[in-house]
Amino acid sequence: MYLYQDAISIIKAFEGFNEKAYPDQVTGKDPYTLGYGTQFYPDGSQVKQGHRCTKEKALEYLFFEINVIADELDKLNLGLDLAMKQGLISFIHSVGWDSFLYSSIIDHCESENYVLAAQEFGKWIFDSEHNVIGGLLDRRRQEASLFLDTGCYTGNLLLKAFRNYSASPEQVAAIRQLEAEINPYVLSEFANKFTAAYDGDFDLSEEDLRLIFEFQK
Repeated sequence: MYLYQDAISIIKAFEGFNEKAYPDQVTGKDPYTLGYGTQFYPDGSQVKQGHRCTKEKALEYLFFEINVIADELDKLNLGLDLAMKQGLISFIHSVGWDSFLYSSIIDHCESENYVLAAQEFGKWIFDSEHNVIGGLLDRRRQEASLFLDTGCYTGNLLLKAFRNYSASPEQVAAIRQLEAEINPYVLSEFANKFTAAYDGDFDLSEEDLRLIFEFQK
């Protein structure tokens, strides 16, 4: 399983995949973006108008960007655990390294005031006219939840729930409520695929999770 899979899940969910490069929403020109939020290729060259990429290449670019961010975070020696690091990776991938350095997050992390650090995420939700962007608000909530390791973000939520299932009354009630609210066609398709793939006790190994993640690309 990829080390920063939760960060990947948030980034992919909110960036979406764009095969064709699109311009900056404010300028209508540079910077152009494609794939899962890529503006610069691994060789340092800039994405330009007319550029295209496949999903495979988009993930390759994204993994490179994430590893660069992770390495730069390590140089700051902030004492981050994996959840904190992943929350910051997604945040930095969204706002950029300069904006991250401009924020007070580093200062709060150095003083080990992680709640205040997480609250800083919520300041980066506005467009150029200072209007709140709904998608950014939701993304910052998930990044902050991941940073604080509250388990409220959506990445692989069902897989984690399945792994921790113990048939307690609370878990059964939660599953029944979810089942009642899910679109019946989606639920039926899931049940058919899950039953066909089920063979014995449900215990996802690290290899199982890696294969699932590869399939979801």
